Amino acid sequence: MTPDDFSKLLNDVSETIGARPLDAELDAFLNETYPGDGDVVAKIEDACKTGIAEGWLCQNEHGGIRFGRPIKPSLAQHNFSVDLVVMDDCKGPHHAHPTGEIDLILPVEGDATFDGRGRGWLVYGPGTAHYPTVTGGKAIVLYLLPNGEIEFTRSKKS
Repeated sequence: MTPDDFSKLLNDVSETIGARPLDAELDAFLNETYPGDGDVVAKIEDACKTGIAEGWLCQNEHGGIRFGRPIKPSLAQHNFSVDLVVMDDCKGPHHAHPTGEIDLILPVEGDATFDGRGRGWLVYGPGTAHYPTVTGGKAIVLYLLPNGEIEFTRSKKS
């Protein structure tokens, strides 16, 4: 698996998403089209694990969270960026999604959930915000961000 192979793999998914609105219908569509226990998600998970082990994915670390943006927004990716984090029973920094966020949750250890959801897809619509939180173990979370847009916010501590 190379970074180019990874990009091609994610391009297939982003092409399927296309210009669909980021909403509950897309959440259901992705979980049906690319189920968490299906071949495509297994290939993405293997690619993520390989890239992390080889050091070209999640090469940054802050506050116990490993992260990276291996794919910047481009026409080839249908204007999605791809970010990846590895979180182990922790809460990340509060941020907003001006144009939405599509997450693929890949539990690695334990019964890890991301924002209360297990293996599979989770779609946040435009204008949403959250503290990304993994509980119950360790998870890889892959984010597709339209135009790479994310706004880290200053908010009250919780």
